[in-house]
Amino acid sequence: MAKTQLPAVTTPGTLTTQTDTYIVPALIADLGEPAAWRYVEFFTANIRNPNTRRAYARACTRFFAWCEDRGLTLTTIRPHDVATYIEVRGQSHSAPDVKQQLAAVRMMFDWLITGQVVPLNPAAAVRGPKHVVKTGKTAVLDPKEWRKMIDAIPTDTVRDLRDRALISTLTYSFARINAALKMKVEDLRPKGAGWQLRLHEKGGKHHEMPCHHALAEALRAYIDAAGIAEDRKGYLFCTSPGHNAALLLEKPMAQADAWRMIRRRALAAGINAPIGNHSFRATGITAYLANGGALEHAQEMAAHESPRTTKLYDRTKERLTQQEVERIRL
Repeated sequence: MAKTQLPAVTTPGTLTTQTDTYIVPALIADLGEPAAWRYVEFFTANIRNPNTRRAYARACTRFFAWCEDRGLTLTTIRPHDVATYIEVRGQSHSAPDVKQQLAAVRMMFDWLITGQVVPLNPAAAVRGPKHVVKTGKTAVLDPKEWRKMIDAIPTDTVRDLRDRALISTLTYSFARINAALKMKVEDLRPKGAGWQLRLHEKGGKHHEMPCHHALAEALRAYIDAAGIAEDRKGYLFCTSPGHNAALLLEKPMAQADAWRMIRRRALAAGINAPIGNHSFRATGITAYLANGGALEHAQEMAAHESPRTTKLYDRTKERLTQQEVERIRL
């Protein structure tokens, strides 16, 4: 793991790390430099996921700005202040947003307590809004739509073959987009007559998944055309300059690059559903369960901690047909 450069003070109330700049709220800065450093270390040392880091930084900034507007100091914030903030935010934002805000504030105060900045956590006793999710909101393709999209992608250039291989990887291995984009050529490992995929999951974990025969075909076609079979340390899915579809760079695709590619390929296939990177993970899980796959196996293949999370991807119960509706006879 690479060493992280320690934050450096640039201006009052601002701490800058090697990659990000953090505005330290006045309520924290008023308690001195140790408190300010402790605040920044909550994001830089305690949270490894960059998306979570940004979301929690925004949440804490909003909360402490709200407290400052009301003349509160860090040590005078009480549970009813946190509860009031949560209630006010709930009037204009969704329940998941409010729950995330509360989680960020609660974790921040826990961090400040262990750093001996504050004695108590005023958010500990505050309850967030109820929010029960039984079905995920990610757009899912049915088998015919998925096949239509794949068939609409030509096989003329290495970029075309890369896109087919990436979409197939997301679908057949239930891979998260970041896990797929972190893959290197060496993460395709021979196993018997096929391959084993090694996915780089959140938290530095590795997850191995047998390679579906259809995915193996797509990957072989792409790797042969790209000529990267011997570049074991190179990234599997690399960027391609917009003006040259026959060229791959050494730089891996970014999540935003993959999203734009998927949207472009979907529109070219006449698919107007708002699909994105995560849609193929959900599509693969739904297809697996619809064909009689076991939930516990789907959970293991998707590297989910809980079967409840896997169940969110199961859209088989959503597929009511006109024939079923016509059973309503009066």
